[in-house]
Amino acid sequence: MNEHIRGFEVVSKYKEETIDLPVRATKGSAGYDLKAAKDTVIPSIWKALLANNGLENLLEGSPIKEENKEFLASTLVPTGVKAFMPEQEYLLLANRSSNPMKKQLALPNGIGIIDADYYGNANNEGEIFVQLVNYGFEDILVKKGERIAQGIFTPYKIIDNEVNEFQTRIGGFGSSGS
Repeated sequence: MNEHIRGFEVVSKYKEETIDLPVRATKGSAGYDLKAAKDTVIPSIWKALLANNGLENLLEGSPIKEENKEFLASTLVPTGVKAFMPEQEYLLLANRSSNPMKKQLALPNGIGIIDADYYGNANNEGEIFVQLVNYGFEDILVKKGERIAQGIFTPYKIIDNEVNEFQTRIGGFGSSGS
């Protein structure tokens, strides 16, 4: 880990590429702007529903066809960076305020949580991915270097006398359990 207690680093698979480390836009900004590490298409969820009478079938209670389900899934956009921080702190991922209004992009779970022990995990080195869903009518191309989310370092409290046998993080995205 870096000699500092909190910050960002480029993950090794992007070391030879131009990846900007997150920065705050103004002195008063709470969030560090996270950018896309590569061009990524976020498909419209409406394509699946409008394809082959999908919306009518759904309204009638029929299942969505298997080939259309991929359009309803969220898309993971790589950032090419990882974050390190002290224990009892996490990086809160929040959508950019302009994404819903200008691009119809949202974080499907509202926020993202990057735990301190996500850094350096064996599965993906701790690379931060931003989960987005496109509720607009057209596919959206997020270009490399485009700001896609904000990261806010946030402390948290734990209960007194915690008795828990913790598991060791062994994977990447969504790896702390089901």
